[in-house]
Amino acid sequence: IGTGPAMMPSVGHSTSPAPALTSPPLPSTSRHSSAPMTGHERPFQGAILTPVRWCVIMGSLSVVALILAVVCLQLGTQYIGLGKLISVLSSALLDQPTDNDVLKTTSVILLQVRLPRVFLGFLVGVCLASVGVALQALLRNPLADPYVLGVSSGAALGVAVAVLFGIGTTVLAFSLLPVCGFLGGLWALLVVYRMASTSDRLPIHSVLLAGVLLNAIFSALIMFITSIMEPNRSFGMMAWLMGSLTAPAYPALAALSVYLLAGLFLLFKQVRVLNILALGEEPARSLGIDTERAKRVIFLVSALLTGAVVSVSGMIGFIGMIIPHAVRLVIGADHRLLLPASALVGGIFLMVADTMARTFFVPSEVPVGIITALAGGPFFVYLLVWRKDRLV
Repeated sequence: IGTGPAMMPSVGHSTSPAPALTSPPLPSTSRHSSAPMTGHERPFQGAILTPVRWCVIMGSLSVVALILAVVCLQLGTQYIGLGKLISVLSSALLDQPTDNDVLKTTSVILLQVRLPRVFLGFLVGVCLASVGVALQALLRNPLADPYVLGVSSGAALGVAVAVLFGIGTTVLAFSLLPVCGFLGGLWALLVVYRMASTSDRLPIHSVLLAGVLLNAIFSALIMFITSIMEPNRSFGMMAWLMGSLTAPAYPALAALSVYLLAGLFLLFKQVRVLNILALGEEPARSLGIDTERAKRVIFLVSALLTGAVVSVSGMIGFIGMIIPHAVRLVIGADHRLLLPASALVGGIFLMVADTMARTFFVPSEVPVGIITALAGGPFFVYLLVWRKDRLV
């Protein structure tokens, strides 16, 4: 089987836009026109997805996530040993009070600061990576990420306006800032949808153009608002824009978790549709897929997830773009495995990155978006060079 660009891509996401069905055949002198695909050229990608393979990969990633979560809970300005960690968590689960002052202090640090923050980081990473996978398949664009829709800039604008009018300095700031961010993202979603939709259709190119346009406008407004703020508010706003995770209260974290998990459930139900949409809209229609309905569902769910995530974490880049590429290289492009695996890897990546952000520069703390960019940028360059060497 040849590997030239003339053949129809296999079911799943391609690293470049799917070629038209009428593409002319490649000349016989092409390098790969008759050479079979080898395991060296496509490691693991030719493996057939079986229940055993799915369970092995997902089980392994789940174990890694659990181990790293324990390590992240231990690390910080004060190291917490494994024995103390287990003691505090067991006492909290069994609702057993402790009279030890040291354990009381450790309990506050662990239960009120680290545990909700680690869980929030994992949840945000899961959502960003999942949305990145879905959008790269839907838009058939390897550079697509959760921020391409313009919703993230809308959420950031909502937070900027709230901080400008002093909501960030009130006692209700903790609960209202994410709400303002989500409302801003929801408003941006309605604007993008209104601009892109025509009659009963949702053209992909219109979605991209509308998202890019709104991103430019909202970014300019955010910079303007930041420039006229008081210096202390401006500094906090810039740190938030670079991405930051703050330990939320448990009621707020529970409500956010239910919302995000419901959105992820709807997105995960579209894995078979994503496999077919990655071929293009015409092949999908010929296979009986209601492409317009599928595009609307994926677009709306992705945008609502992105708006909610940005409202609580700021603009954390590279996860939605890098993680899907890295996981796809290793396990293949079948979205039945690619989507959940990317979700776990994204959660692990952000959880570890946030731990690095709060421990490497003690007593200072850098925005986690800087860590993800410093790790993701060079890694993306490495992926491009590696793929180029393998595909040429």
